Amino acid sequence: MMTTITRLLTTSALLLAVGHSFAADSAPSGPPPALPDVPASLRPPAGQVAYLEALATGVQIYECTSKRDDPSKYEWAFRAPEAALADHSGRSLGKHYAGPTWESVDGSTVVGEVKASDPGPRQSAVAWLLLGAKATTGGGTFGQAKSIQRVKTAGGVAPSEPCSATNAKQVARVPYTASYYFYRAAP
Repeated sequence: MMTTITRLLTTSALLLAVGHSFAADSAPSGPPPALPDVPASLRPPAGQVAYLEALATGVQIYECTSKRDDPSKYEWAFRAPEAALADHSGRSLGKHYAGPTWESVDGSTVVGEVKASDPGPRQSAVAWLLLGAKATTGGGTFGQAKSIQRVKTAGGVAPSEPCSATNAKQVARVPYTASYYFYRAAP
């Protein structure tokens, strides 16, 4: 009898933990995020509504390489972002990496392509962007994205140190933060 009760309690505890885990990984609910003030070129197409703001903390990765049009000269070439995504309470929403790709904790992804760029208010920060969803996977948080905005950027610009034959292939990981707004088709 005690073994049966112990098994039932253990099973119940496991189911409760798994249920809590799925709830923690689900898409944020509640009111839509407050929209950022952006230039007209960075606004998503009509018929799309914001459903998520993700705060990114990470790095922009650059490599010192020879220029394509003049191999005798060198430049810091952007390679990829690498960032953790969280909501305003600090809860993990996923990660951001090469593609550019955003991957949710629920496994859904969106790969974006740049549609518009604006230098933003700070020269010391990477540009603000509007990206269109080129591909999505899964039915979760990022699987419904149609457009993504990168705004409120800080840091992440290419290194100011010289790039030349002496440090060719050197990789620099430059810290940055940004807010990413995700838009989906209006209901």
